[in-house]
Amino acid sequence: MEKVLYVVAHPVGGVPADLTKQLVGTLGDELLELGARNVQVNVADHDVSAAGGLRMAMSPAPANALVSVWVDSATDHLRAPFDAAVRDVAGAAEVSAYLVTESVPLANTQHPAAPGARTPGMAQLAFLRRPEGMAVEDWLAVWLGSHTQVALDLQDTFAYVQNAVVRTLIPGTTTWHAIVEECFPAAAMSDPHVFFDAVGDDEKLARHQRAMFESVQRFIDLSIIDVVPTSRYLL
Repeated sequence: MEKVLYVVAHPVGGVPADLTKQLVGTLGDELLELGARNVQVNVADHDVSAAGGLRMAMSPAPANALVSVWVDSATDHLRAPFDAAVRDVAGAAEVSAYLVTESVPLANTQHPAAPGARTPGMAQLAFLRRPEGMAVEDWLAVWLGSHTQVALDLQDTFAYVQNAVVRTLIPGTTTWHAIVEECFPAAAMSDPHVFFDAVGDDEKLARHQRAMFESVQRFIDLSIIDVVPTSRYLL
């Protein structure tokens, strides 16, 4: 089985009001009918409006949604019907796609949702690039082998998914090397003390923020990074 991530990026002012319904309902059903083993939709909708201060949009076409599709094969001719379905629903949006390897160091066992229902809280997506000149082996060693535990120790996450890009299937405006998803309780959308697992402790908050920055700058090109708060729907 292979995992494909479709990045959907609408132009400014062009996001449909019913985007969540289009992706979770219309597109989700069609992808499953086409034979997808699993489908997950992440969409920047009104339910995460309180997290606006966390959004970072440094690329020319930041995502409004991410559609994760698990298929038996991502070979071009077998994947074509899935590509067409996503493009049809996305309309005027830019669609890019990546074949990824998935690592789930923290599965969502605390706040499971029924199929098609919204997962409680917020799912934060981070679109990352590897620093120029850093070997892939070194990048993976720092990210997966070192930073993972740092992130889990410093933040109040209840799910953590790491997607390393194997190859680009549909090129977009920006090429990404990794896409990360971290799920937080709802209060983390507007309260950094909750986000950084430091409720009631300003000193701990500052310490966790500093340690997190020190860790991420080891393996992320911080000159271009997108961070998108989303709602998560596992179909």
